[in-house]
Amino acid sequence: MVLQAIQYEPASVKSPPALRILDQLQLPHRTEYVTVGNCEEAHAAIKQMKVRGAPAIAIVAALALAVEVGKEIAAAKSLGRPEDAKENIGYRLDYLKTSRPTAVNLSDAISKLKIVTKKATLEPEASADSVARAYIVAAERMLVDDVSDNKAIGEHGARWIEDNTVAGKKRKADGSQQLQVLTHCNTGSLATAGYGTALGVIRSLRSANMLTRAYCSETRPYNQGSRLTAYELVHDEIPATLITDSMACALMSKEGDRLAAVVVGADRVAANGDTANKIGTHSLAVLARHHGVKFLVAAPRTTIDRDTASGRDIIIEERAPEEVTRVKGPKVTTDGRLVLDEGSEVVSTAAIGIDVWNPAFDVTPAELIDGVITEVGVVEKLAGKFDFGSVFQD
Repeated sequence: MVLQAIQYEPASVKSPPALRILDQLQLPHRTEYVTVGNCEEAHAAIKQMKVRGAPAIAIVAALALAVEVGKEIAAAKSLGRPEDAKENIGYRLDYLKTSRPTAVNLSDAISKLKIVTKKATLEPEASADSVARAYIVAAERMLVDDVSDNKAIGEHGARWIEDNTVAGKKRKADGSQQLQVLTHCNTGSLATAGYGTALGVIRSLRSANMLTRAYCSETRPYNQGSRLTAYELVHDEIPATLITDSMACALMSKEGDRLAAVVVGADRVAANGDTANKIGTHSLAVLARHHGVKFLVAAPRTTIDRDTASGRDIIIEERAPEEVTRVKGPKVTTDGRLVLDEGSEVVSTAAIGIDVWNPAFDVTPAELIDGVITEVGVVEKLAGKFDFGSVFQD
């Protein structure tokens, strides 16, 4: 069973909608869900990285406001005129947008939700209540659509790897051949509404009996790979190996064409294909090109920002130096047992007083990317350039 990081209950006759998220700061050693009851709590959860991953951030933000609005409806709170409801929802969406500036999915979701409320105010029998309910329906729809989109991404990516890599072709012809995939950061159920993007490709390969082993990098400094991706791979019983970020080159050299591809997610894909993703992604793309390994970006169309011309226009978030100079985790006894009942300890790992630069993301140039996997197919370069127009035709 795939992990469910976002638990949402629609309104019923007896109760308003409710939202709980898996607190990713407690993983992999504790599985704890926390309630998100309003926009302020959602903003804090996103900022603190209790929830992270571009699709998940957008959905949690949208649903948190749905919960808040649903409570107002249940309490029969006056929402004013239809225009007042629209403006109030828009104001709270703008506030949520400030929680993570790099991920385009959040701003894309907010733009679409604003359009929904604007249209709702223009209905002949519009009321503030009908505008609010239209918002809730649209936010809930995003949760459902994200899961189906992720599964489609997984299928398209798996088929592309089967047909376009040496390992894929060998595995299809001979089931004893090896097919391995390396991924970076976390792009699974914990980063989306469910199933995942890059990790969804790995899941689909495994379901088709094509994947023999997944590799995940630790993804310093926040360790989303070792804490989260490894947690999901173990949970799903997918054969997997954890490596440190600096081992990727040695891995590619050692495994040769058995390593079919590097598959990563994205926080923003520019119009020319330049891709912002977790720090360390650009390095993997350079290594993959040198070793002849395919490099793929798995992302829903909401991540493709056609208003951003290139990676030079993407704002890169910088985070606290403590993420680099400290680590947090439970105690371990001399025989390797975790001591969970004493909580976590923070340990310093760097010289006190050293300056720290901690960008959360880097930008991988389009020239190093072999394909962008979307829910409607894999976009490849034509004459050396990406053209995403075809995936937006519906």
